[in-house]
Amino acid sequence: VTCWLNFALDPGVKSMRGMFAILNQQGIKVDISTFSKASKNRSSQIFESILNRLIAEVKKKAPPNKLLLFPLDSTIITIMSKILWGQNIYQVKLFSGVNLMTEGIEGICLHFGQGHDSKYGQETIDAIPENAVGIMDRGFAALKRIKELLKQKSKFFVIRLKNNISLEPKENGMFQVGKGEERVEVRVVAFCDIENQTEYRLATNLPISSEFAVSNEEVAEIYRQRWGIELLWKFLKMHLKLDSLITKNVNGITIQIYTCLIAYLLLQLLEIPQDLGSKILEKFRYLQALVRTETSYVHWFGRMVFQK
Repeated sequence: VTCWLNFALDPGVKSMRGMFAILNQQGIKVDISTFSKASKNRSSQIFESILNRLIAEVKKKAPPNKLLLFPLDSTIITIMSKILWGQNIYQVKLFSGVNLMTEGIEGICLHFGQGHDSKYGQETIDAIPENAVGIMDRGFAALKRIKELLKQKSKFFVIRLKNNISLEPKENGMFQVGKGEERVEVRVVAFCDIENQTEYRLATNLPISSEFAVSNEEVAEIYRQRWGIELLWKFLKMHLKLDSLITKNVNGITIQIYTCLIAYLLLQLLEIPQDLGSKILEKFRYLQALVRTETSYVHWFGRMVFQK
């Protein structure tokens, strides 16, 4: 776990060989071939256990009795291993949701191979917290899934529908979405992005009346918050090497992805001096400054002997 976290959190490490060069220089005697074999054969259970414990810790930051926003989606991580190509595995999809109140991640699911989002990610949808709104893009907009979500009493959803789907208005203000046996009756909110000339059709079970009513404008604003999951993918890939896979087997890739998410949650729980900021990127930069303090060029030059 320590070795993998070193790779995820140190921006100067780009490969497994580079990671072990630094670890060995620091006095941590680990053999690269032993580590590589262990990543292939050792159970990922310990990483999953650590991940689940951190998820539970971050969830404690959620305020009680407040409607939470929970955008969820998947991101593709390309696999460059010819060994896995021989098994027809060219990519792995990471499904997850992010609680915008706590910035914690929940409902993590991995899928190796091709496949449309509408067929996968049910574990992530099931992880929508109580009294929260799951915000989903068109990839999750299967009519069967919407019908199942409508059965939920304490969970809400806002899903973007495909523009070519059949919509028939009903007298009660609802819409019949789709045709045939799979059609479903649901509230639909439509709005247009004039700048990009794009129409959005949103299916939702948020109430349109009563004291807890959510207006059409508020539904549209809730959907705009879906961008939060895209920001999560961007941070994981830019700073924690989510898409820089250094192993060539399913088990090792699983461990690396879990480590990336562990590092993200550790940063969420990390507290730094208030004058240095509170955002996750500010915490990450502060951590890098501490690492460089211990292993700076000045530190190493002091231990070197130069020839005259």
